[in-house]
This record gives sequence, structure tokens and C-alpha cells, in this order.
Amino acid sequence: MKKEQVVNCQFSVWYPTFKKHTIKSLILPLPQNVIDYLLDDGTLVVSGREEPPSHSQNNDSGEEEEIQWSDDETTATATAPEFPEFTSKVQEAINTLDGSVFPKLNWSSPRDANWIAMNSSLQCQSLSDIFLLFKSSDFIAHDLTQPFIHCNDDSPDPKINYELVLRKWCELIPGGEFRCFVKENKLIGISQRDYTQYYDHISKQEDDTCRSIQDFFQENIQYKFLDEDFVFDVYRDSRGRVWLIDFNPFGEVTDSLLFTWEELTSGTNLRDENCGGETTEQDSPAFRYTTSDVTVQPSPCLSYRIPRDFVDLSTGEDTYKLIDFLKLKKNQQDDESDEDM
Repeated sequence: MKKEQVVNCQFSVWYPTFKKHTIKSLILPLPQNVIDYLLDDGTLVVSGREEPPSHSQNNDSGEEEEIQWSDDETTATATAPEFPEFTSKVQEAINTLDGSVFPKLNWSSPRDANWIAMNSSLQCQSLSDIFLLFKSSDFIAHDLTQPFIHCNDDSPDPKINYELVLRKWCELIPGGEFRCFVKENKLIGISQRDYTQYYDHISKQEDDTCRSIQDFFQENIQYKFLDEDFVFDVYRDSRGRVWLIDFNPFGEVTDSLLFTWEELTSGTNLRDENCGGETTEQDSPAFRYTTSDVTVQPSPCLSYRIPRDFVDLSTGEDTYKLIDFLKLKKNQQDDESDEDM
């Protein structure tokens, strides 16, 4: 995967070309002070609220909100910064998109952080909703800090102008989402996007689904994207119409879902599960989906809902943490024994 391929998958690069085939969206430049706020681990409060919560306080400098907490030894204060001009632009864009949006940066959405939202959804109606998701997302942090980490060329990192992408909110059924893999401008594989669940309609509509995605690719995408190797996501609605959702680099930074990257890069073992119907070797991608015989799996994003330390402890991946944990438990038991005496 080359750095140029990653650059070409930025939303603002491909959206003008494929605008009529995807969801209506608006793109806003991300100011540097907003980027700094998103990367600041020390800022615990969320900026962008229209009204401070009942426990907030306004200080003399007009800062947006202040939260205090204390114990017997320390008192700490965290203050959310204000971005009045940016807040106004974002709210205007949200209103233009009918009041609810799906937010993302140049590449990623904060889908690993939907658990923290009040509605467990990526639907946002204000800048504070967006900030809450962004500051809780490892995917967003990856975009901001190391977008080229999996690239294998030694050229200098291209300069990135970070942008907030606001997409009109649409209720998409997870069973209608598919990821498509393109190598040398040929569609070689289609995978169910939400592979952790079994959807009965996919198996019943296998041939129609595959054909409609193939037709959409050949008519609207093939030879029109800037690279010949890439990944794109689509949504097939209840009427059978296919919509473009996103583009992703053809490489390990992108989840290969029901394929492996070894299969995709080598091109072997893909034709075992071709779409139905009379298709030729050239235009018959492998179509993979979860069947009723496969055990439903937990979502891969669940690991983002608890601190990494707990994950390492439960899996035994970090032996030093396990040793420290056992020492802590022993000390607690010794303290309890002393108190009993």
C-alpha cells in the first residue's frame, strides 16, 4: 500500500467525482485549535454544548463550562475550550442536512465509539455530539496521528489538510452493507459488511445482490477512481438500488472482513464462492456472507468499550500486568488479614 493510495481515499478527493451516487455531504476545514483539542488527553469535558449542564459553572472569562471534582487530597478543574466560529459553521451545516448527521474525518468515522453516545448511535445533532464521539475514538486518533503507518514506501508523508465531513443521516440496515475489493480495476470480492450477524435476505437474494453490485461498479466506478487497487463500501436498499458509501485503501489498514489479505493480494482461493448465474471468469467476484451454519460472532468493536489493560488481563497478552494484578490482590488480602487481627 502506497501513501498516494491513502491520500486518494480521502473523502474530499473522491466525493466530487461520485457525488451523485452517494449520500449528500458537506465538508468543513478543521481548524488547528480543534485538532489540538481532539488530541488533548487532558481535556475531559466536551466542548460545543449550546447550554451548560446543571452542574456547570460560567467563569468571568466567559469559558463555556467548568466541572469540578475533589476528594480528601486533591481538587482538579477541567475547562472546555470554545470554538464559536467553528461551532456556528458546523451547526449551519447540520441544519442544511436536515438536523442530523453522520460525522467522520478524512478517512474514518468514530464507529468504535458509538457505545459512549446517549443513543448508542453515530447520529449527531450538534458539535458536542461530534466531539464526544471523536474524542472517544481510536479510529479518529489514527487519522490524526498515523494515517500512513501501514504504507510500505519511504517517501515523505504528504501534508494532510484535515476536514470534518458531515453526511446527511440515513437509517441504514446493517444487512444491506457490503464491502467490495478491486484489484487492477477488476472487482474480485464482495463481503457482507456486518459479518457478525446472519441475515436471511442475503442468502435468498444472493444472485440479485451480486449482480446489482457488479452493475453499479461497472457503470459508475470502474476506471473512474484514481487508483486501480482499492476498496469501496456500498449499500443496497430494499428496492435493489445500490449507493456508494466510502472508499478505502487496498491494504491491511482496511478490514478484509470475510476474506484474508493474503487471498486478496494473491488472487487465489477467491473463485470458490462465485456469484450465481452465468458469469465469466473476468467479471465474477467471490461473494461471501455469514450463513445460518456459522456461529454469530461478537462485534470486533466491542474491544474498544473497556480499557485495554482489562483486555490484556483477560487474554493473558501482557504477563507483567497479570503479575502486578496478582501482587495487588495479595497485598489487599494481607491488609484484610491485618485488620481482622
